Amino acid sequence: METHRILSLATARRLAITKQHLNAPRAPATRENIFEIIRDLGCVQLDPIRAVERSHRLVVFSRVGAYDLSHFDQLIWRDKKFFEYWAHCASIVLIEDYPIHNLMMRDYLKADQQKFKADPAHAARFITSTSAWTNRARKWIRANDELRRTILRRIKREGALPARAFQEDGIGTKHWVSTGWSSGRNVSRMLDFLWLSGTLMVAGREGLNKTWDLSERVLPAWTPREKLSAHDLVYRAAQKSLRALGVATPQQIQFHFTRDRYPDLKNILAELARDQKIARVEIQDGKRMLKGEWYLHTDDLPLVEKIERGEWIGRTTLLSPFDNLICDRKRLQLLFDYDFTIEIYTPAPKRKYGYYVLSILHDDQLIGRIDPTMDRAQKRLNVNAVYAERGAAHDAPTARAVRDAIQELAQFLGAREIAYGKKIARAWKKFLC
Repeated sequence: METHRILSLATARRLAITKQHLNAPRAPATRENIFEIIRDLGCVQLDPIRAVERSHRLVVFSRVGAYDLSHFDQLIWRDKKFFEYWAHCASIVLIEDYPIHNLMMRDYLKADQQKFKADPAHAARFITSTSAWTNRARKWIRANDELRRTILRRIKREGALPARAFQEDGIGTKHWVSTGWSSGRNVSRMLDFLWLSGTLMVAGREGLNKTWDLSERVLPAWTPREKLSAHDLVYRAAQKSLRALGVATPQQIQFHFTRDRYPDLKNILAELARDQKIARVEIQDGKRMLKGEWYLHTDDLPLVEKIERGEWIGRTTLLSPFDNLICDRKRLQLLFDYDFTIEIYTPAPKRKYGYYVLSILHDDQLIGRIDPTMDRAQKRLNVNAVYAERGAAHDAPTARAVRDAIQELAQFLGAREIAYGKKIARAWKKFLC
């Protein structure tokens, strides 16, 4: 009978936190360190909501503290280390990983119904898992070919342009119909299709407004151009996903990085194990073992041994609702016994915790959450509520650590004051207010 290395649940959590650059000591907030952090994460989700700050900026803040926002912009637009594409959602990804993302660009909307029926794994390469949606999108693109050609012709002639530069009148467009935000927004939808297929890329931003250009004019000359097979892509991407997670099941690997685009993952994980790139482990929580097949990248074995020797230091920070550590809710429940639901789209009266809730990571536990909003006009961080999880420490050092994390967030946001609401965890209240 095959035996596997056994990790304690605490070791598994600490490994995950370390691989996410959320342990102590944290790296100095330099442009070089920000690049290395995002390289290890693989992707950082983009989200337009700025009730506190945009999520990708908060993800970096959680790892380095207050930093110069221009570092991020320089890495994307000047140094061209990153580009915007679809990973597990719309994300910032690495130029050096272009071959991984390029397969989706090449295959986007090329699936046909027979392939989906004959090979369900084939569907995992695509942003959509239903052939009906794929067929509808292709039909709409064909019906609006004049719009597509107009967009490409103008960008080729005039250079990078924002969506508002294109007028639909007179182009004879057929409206894109959906139940979501994009219904009727033909230019935006066509730009999205051209982006996902790799024809166009985001060349810059004016606030939340993107400017679009031909991919060949956005990508730097040093962009790796190798065309990976589906097998080679998964062989590479699965390792990247696992290394970012620390330990993970096949389902968690599938859900991370290039989400749901790991065809034949089971066999490729077996191949990676034979090649001694990854190893099976078990995770022990008291007297029970966590269910599932858990894997560890063999490069991380020295780090596991270091953690098991007690050479690990945690810290306290606040996490965006879209942070890479917590974006897989099922994994979050398993490893951290923490239940988190984004309530942004929940009607206010039905919210349990708040609109844009930040989780509190303290050492190797998620001990609570805060409901903040940033009043930029008044330069005030409003902390509407602070909640402590059941079992969270009530001692003064923990309360002070939570207070310091909130104060550091306020400093990063440029707030001159912090205003606390009435819903403040009783155990921590005297240290916060």
